[in-house]
Amino acid sequence: MSKKKKIFVLVAMALLLVVTGYLNIALNKNNNQENLTASTTVTASFLSSYRSSKLATRNSMLEYYDSIIASATTQAQIADANNLKMELAKRMESETILESMVMASGYEDAVVTIADENTTVMVKSDNLTGDDVSKILTILVGETKADPTNVKIMSV
Repeated sequence: MSKKKKIFVLVAMALLLVVTGYLNIALNKNNNQENLTASTTVTASFLSSYRSSKLATRNSMLEYYDSIIASATTQAQIADANNLKMELAKRMESETILESMVMASGYEDAVVTIADENTTVMVKSDNLTGDDVSKILTILVGETKADPTNVKIMSV
């Protein structure tokens, strides 16, 4: 290869490198702005999706209890299924009330899940401070009489 061809190839490669760097910067600037919007949407979508999934699971549990009641052969089976169904309905009502109370205290969105001993709260927030956690914990303990050590509060 002649010296002129080598110089031409080298200049062309340098020029391509400069163009690639410029395009990388330009495209990343637009991509970062899109990521900020996408991040907010993902958080909202996560809480909505989680709430929908939780509701679907609870509804299937209610249907299961209804099927047990419909096919039960003894009064004890019917009574047990009715008790489980009532516990689940109370738990669902408590979760809805707690979610509303947490959101009423200044948070855009919240999802509360009450298990047998544990309670989980997911709050849409960029950063929860100690005061925020204390405020949410006060609401939960006041309404449910839950043990504060069994409460988990997360920001999403």
